[in-house]
Amino acid sequence: MLIGEQISLSRLLEHGCEESVGLQHDPAGMAREAAGLMGKPGEEDIMLDTESDTAAYGGQFSKARELTQRASESAREALVGNTSQAKQQAQASLALSNGKDAEAMSAVALGLAGDATQARRVADDLSKRFPEDPIVQFEYLPMIHSIVTLQEGNTTTALEALGPAVPYEFGAINQVGFALYPIYLRGEAYLAARQGGAAATEFQKIIDRPDVVQNEPIGALSHLGLARAYAMQGGTAKARSAYQDFFALWKDADPDISILKEAKAEYAKLQ
Repeated sequence: MLIGEQISLSRLLEHGCEESVGLQHDPAGMAREAAGLMGKPGEEDIMLDTESDTAAYGGQFSKARELTQRASESAREALVGNTSQAKQQAQASLALSNGKDAEAMSAVALGLAGDATQARRVADDLSKRFPEDPIVQFEYLPMIHSIVTLQEGNTTTALEALGPAVPYEFGAINQVGFALYPIYLRGEAYLAARQGGAAATEFQKIIDRPDVVQNEPIGALSHLGLARAYAMQGGTAKARSAYQDFFALWKDADPDISILKEAKAEYAKLQ
């Protein structure tokens, strides 16, 4: 049995599907069991991961990527300032799945896009349905609450909200992203609080851990955060260098991304 199939089977076995799936290399049977769990609270996100693994095992990597990335696209759009797209994708994701990962990423996107009301509503749902889930209670909810309060201008509460995530924030939270996101959000909160030194420390943590952040957008965005933190402290030379690092990483980026336009304008103003 290959790795991709082992992962898929183990997830299905955890949910009592051993009789139907067996150990017969039966993709069709696995798909039927997955379909039976779709739409059930707390199960659909697991099944999306399972479908992704199964697709990859069968060589359908395009399908695997689509299933894996669906829940995280809205949050990534929101991170770079594409608020309209972020809201649309978050709403679409919520319509497709009420799994904890999909809901959490959608709430993050909605919060970053300025929809505090719905972000809080989703957070409340997560809290009620997963009261003992450590990822929900110590990672997802702190991030959502921090984002919402920061968008409302309360930097102190935004920083405090991330407290429960500290012991866990260097881990990769799930299969589809959010590695080091609490650290990134803390850096953003420090920037909003005009605490450049503290912000620089947080962004540097991410830059120093490429093995964890891998291809998450915050890996590049942390260079921009670091540049802004240095500029805030009056460190023009360091700021220029950090901006240049960001531009190098985004040399092929879409030119109309709002955060890139902002970065270029900030860089031009450095003396």
